[in-house]
Amino acid sequence: MRLRPLALLALAALLCGTIYIVRIRGDMVDFGVNYRAGERIVRGETLYQTEDGHFMFKYFPFSAMLYVPLSVLPVEAAQAIWYALSVVGAGALFFVAKHIVSGDDKREWWVLAIPPFVLAKFFFRELKLGQINILITLVLLFMVVSLLGAHRARAGALWGLASALKPYGFIFFPYFIVTGNWRALASGLGVLAVAFVLPSVFYGFEGNLEVHREWYVTLSASTPGQLAGADNISIIGALTKWSGNAALSGKLAVVVLLVLAAVILAIVVRGRGMPRAAILECALLLTLIPLVSPMGWDYQLLTAVLAVTLLADRFVALPLRGLLALNFAVIGLSIYDLVGRSAYQAFMNASILTVCFAIVVAYLAYLRAARLA
Repeated sequence: MRLRPLALLALAALLCGTIYIVRIRGDMVDFGVNYRAGERIVRGETLYQTEDGHFMFKYFPFSAMLYVPLSVLPVEAAQAIWYALSVVGAGALFFVAKHIVSGDDKREWWVLAIPPFVLAKFFFRELKLGQINILITLVLLFMVVSLLGAHRARAGALWGLASALKPYGFIFFPYFIVTGNWRALASGLGVLAVAFVLPSVFYGFEGNLEVHREWYVTLSASTPGQLAGADNISIIGALTKWSGNAALSGKLAVVVLLVLAAVILAIVVRGRGMPRAAILECALLLTLIPLVSPMGWDYQLLTAVLAVTLLADRFVALPLRGLLALNFAVIGLSIYDLVGRSAYQAFMNASILTVCFAIVVAYLAYLRAARLA
């Protein structure tokens, strides 16, 4: 019987290796950008060079430091290592999300199958690009585990690390304030302060300030032109595509964000006194990351892994289960190779994924309103 798990692991490794060789090895363009950033920061060069165009590095200088150890390897070896780490991280995400929601309790196979089915295409796209969202989401899930275990300083440190790698982790900043989680907030801000200073090793203090200023300037300049991109699933991106009016879309997005903030506040208040209330609240915030970020891309929706796991676990207790099942089917089956180029392009241009995950948010709100989570 012990050979069976080993055989399954070997089969999974063979499958992932084959996928890498056939579909992924020649791509991983985003990993290439980050790998180059690792090379540049070691040489003390600026990370944000306009000649890079669309492939300009867009994250904090600290994030580039993550790639320094990989940058000493040939790029082919480095990307193979990154792919392997990302595959392991993807498996860990589903496992940790299931553990957060239901612990060691057994679940029906179909409950366990729902999250991979719904989110598989986002994970594949993430792996194909060589992105970093799997790692950051895993860090944030461990943050949730620490919050549930009342390890607040550890939770804050994990939040700070995730936010230093990609700023979308700042969505938890107001959450810590509203919930009075001051220890986590202080710990996280401490980690962020260290992450801000660390690139001074390569740039010096003044150079570090300058490269952070360059990050802000280049990100601000590049964001507006990408809002109407087909793969942008953010709220402001969807409004821009629907209205065709950037100024109006910005105003409408502010209104939507204020409504969302009120909903989140109501959910937190409704959850006071409930055991493990942080699960739903963190699942909601993780789902909202790519929706509220102006640079929210479709593959970043893998951050909804905890939300989809929670809804799958509570599926039989939900009303309008057919609607949720249809919503999950639309998300999981809207695949380029399955529906064809023209249909997929129309699907993305219409921002249907944004609507689908707005429905996920609505179901999460119902769970809290009914005090089911």
